[in-house]
Amino acid sequence: MAWKTLDEMDLQGKRVLLRVDINVPVENGRITDTTRIDRIVPTVRDILAKGGKPTLIAHFGRPKGKVNLDLSLEQIVPALSDAIGETVHLIETLEGAEHPTEEANRAPVLLLENIRFHPGEEANDPAFAARLATLGDVYCNDAFSAAHRAHASTEGLAHHLPSCAGRLMQAELRALEAALAAPERPVGAVVGGAKVSTKIALLENLVNRLDVLVIGGGMANTFLAALGADMGASLQEPDFYETAKDIMTQADKAGCRVILPVDGLVATEFAKGASHEVVQLGPDTVLAPDQMVLDAGPDSIATLRAAFEGLKTLIWNGPMGAFEIPPFDTATVAAAQAAAALTRDGRLISVAGGGDTVAALNQAGVADDFTYISTAGGAFLEWMEGKTLPGVAALSA
Repeated sequence: MAWKTLDEMDLQGKRVLLRVDINVPVENGRITDTTRIDRIVPTVRDILAKGGKPTLIAHFGRPKGKVNLDLSLEQIVPALSDAIGETVHLIETLEGAEHPTEEANRAPVLLLENIRFHPGEEANDPAFAARLATLGDVYCNDAFSAAHRAHASTEGLAHHLPSCAGRLMQAELRALEAALAAPERPVGAVVGGAKVSTKIALLENLVNRLDVLVIGGGMANTFLAALGADMGASLQEPDFYETAKDIMTQADKAGCRVILPVDGLVATEFAKGASHEVVQLGPDTVLAPDQMVLDAGPDSIATLRAAFEGLKTLIWNGPMGAFEIPPFDTATVAAAQAAAALTRDGRLISVAGGGDTVAALNQAGVADDFTYISTAGGAFLEWMEGKTLPGVAALSA
């Protein structure tokens, strides 16, 4: 990759425009998860250590180009200051940034108010990007999770200033490069979740790059039904049976082994602790009209463990079942723990991403054991789909 890192930039005495993602969850004025804030700290501290003055640019929520004080970044400032260990000064307007006060000049770290208050941001307006560029000498993008958006602060700025990737962006790109662009083989992926329709491009890209593809969750029901199974009341998408068949055909031609559940936990209600039974799954399966598969079964778990044993690299996106409701989290937890154990032993490179995926790995207690877990959602998926991310491409321009 042609992008530069902070190590290659002279920041002494420079104003650094730092695009970050601190779009953290807030309930009743309280931040419930500081992960995104915590992950930008190394970049901010490195800029300070190199003699630069960072001005953080970030969005919060969806104000749609209008000022909405409920979405002000002011509520994030205390947590930011605590995490960085330095005073963070909020600048409420671009005019305030262009004509800083003495207090702003003294502050080691600046934070621009929600960049999406400006209509020019999401429109990637060239004039708005040029105006932003006058506020800095160097542009650093540390928001991989927003890199799939061609906005002024994620793409436009890179065309106006010397540019580089921040530490989080650098880690994300290197992890994904190792997992998908130049992986240690054999390489496999777990792709779960509810619907095939949301992951068609992902599956079509992966079958041509992988040695093993594990399909789980509600998606697996659609694939099994496409093979002839009657899946009863299970979540499935009849409109995508042919798509599922096409993906399996592509996989066969590419030499990619597709693993579907061979058994599942079947219940008649979607509820915690629901009565259930283990049913064998395959093309000849016939479930009752009120039966639904809510998780993979013990034989499927054994198959996954054996498959993982033969891999060098594993990519994970999506749960194996309805993991939010016990006991239908069993397969997700067991498979995650198996991958984590191999990673701890140095036998597997494991990269995971996606909101449900991170939640599932945390639930399994193995999030810290994977080689890398991406905090990006849409950007992680689009990268895996083989798409060019504007925010990354602009750094390489």
